[in-house]
Order: sequence, then C-alpha cells, then structure tokens
Amino acid sequence: QLDIISVEMAVENAGGRDLFPLIEVLNTTILDKKEDKDIAGIVGNNFSSYVRDYDFSVLLPEHNKGKADFSTPKHFGDLHGNLFKSFINSSVYKESFRKLPVICLSVSTNKTYHRTENVHPVLGAEYQQPDFSLTDQYFRKMGMQVRYFMPPGSVAPLAFYFFGDLLSDYTPLELISTISTMEAFQKIYRPEIYNANAAAPKDYQPSLRHQDYSLTRIVYDREERSQLAIAQGQFTEEHFIKPYHARLAEWSASFAD
Repeated sequence: QLDIISVEMAVENAGGRDLFPLIEVLNTTILDKKEDKDIAGIVGNNFSSYVRDYDFSVLLPEHNKGKADFSTPKHFGDLHGNLFKSFINSSVYKESFRKLPVICLSVSTNKTYHRTENVHPVLGAEYQQPDFSLTDQYFRKMGMQVRYFMPPGSVAPLAFYFFGDLLSDYTPLELISTISTMEAFQKIYRPEIYNANAAAPKDYQPSLRHQDYSLTRIVYDREERSQLAIAQGQFTEEHFIKPYHARLAEWSASFAD
C-alpha cells in the first residue's frame, strides 16, 4: 500500500505566513493477508521536490547557457540539501516515521556500472562505479550515501540513497517494499532500462536508446514530465527563491554552520 506524503514549509512574514510545497515522497505499508495485519515499510522511495526542479530545470540550464563546457553553479544543491536535512531532523518527521528514508532512483545513463562479487539476499548483486553522477552529488548534499544493487529477477541495478547502514538498518520486508514499489515505477518511467528483455551484463551502461525492451500498458509521458519540472521550477523561483532569497541564504548558511 502506498501513501503520498506531501511536505509543506511555512515561511513567516508580516502578513502571517506563506505555505510552500517542499517535497513529496511515498510511504509503503505491507499488507499481511495471512495474519491480517499491516507491517510498516519504508518512507521515501520515489522523490519529488519543487526546489530540485528549480535547481535542475531552471538554475542549471541558465548557468550553462552559451557555455561550451558543462558546470554547476557555486553552492549548487546546498539550499535544497539543508531544507531536506532540516525536515529529516524535525520533530514532525520523528513523530511521523520510525526510520530514516530510503530513496530509490534509476541509475545514470552517463555512467558505467561494474558488478561486484557482493550479493545481498534481498537487494541482489551489487554494482559500483568510481565517479559520482550529478544526482549522486546532489543527494550527498542531502546527507545521503548511495549504493547500487540489481535485485533478484531484475534486469538493471537501482540506485539506493540512504542514511546510516542500508544493509543492517532495515528488515528484509522493508527493503522488499521499496524494491517492489520502485521496480514497478521504473519499468514505467524507463522501460528501455528496467523492462529490458535481457539482464544487465557485468559491465553496464544504461541507455534510453536501447531497443530490446517490452512496453508496459501504462503510458508515461517523459516529455510532459520534463515540461512539468520546468513549470514547477519557475513556480519555485517566482514564489519561493526570489521573494525569500536573502532569508533563505542566511538560514542555509546558519544551518550549515
């Protein structure tokens, strides 16, 4: 069972306070039909963020416009990372969830992943790659580590972002709840990778140009999602970044200190 968790941030001002939509994650619950009970899963899983959409779909393209070499702006991801860490450390989070989140995303199409000899009974074969992707670096600003595993029966590794120890902090059922959720989502998001007709080899570079895959019966419009990311990023710039730029910069600097 999936519950959408929507997180708002309140910004105090002279007229009261403004509420801004900050992030959305999913909370999983395992329904045990044999024992007729619910078992808590993991919060996190998928991840949507208005500030991340601003960073990647507005700030980053503007910073690189007309440049021959790609680069990131100074302090890229700092504000978003501190907002996320503030939420995770808040009393609101601790009262609502038993454990820290695990976010599970697609591996990067710009990197090559190498299968190791390490095989986890639930997470499956571990992959590694020596160079962090831009998404990996962004999640590091959020305080999260990353490991890559291809679960049994899967055809491509998933990127697991987490705090603490992914292998010992969560039960097998909790990990399964995330795998089953995000395996299904990624087959819809990126069928070329996660619904491929052959499993990833030992040395693997994911590609959205891959032709040997099966379509799902659920239509997911990636172009529409890209347009939505731009629209949400522009909304964030207009209603959050520009009006509160000085206050956000001061708060983020003090939070980092």
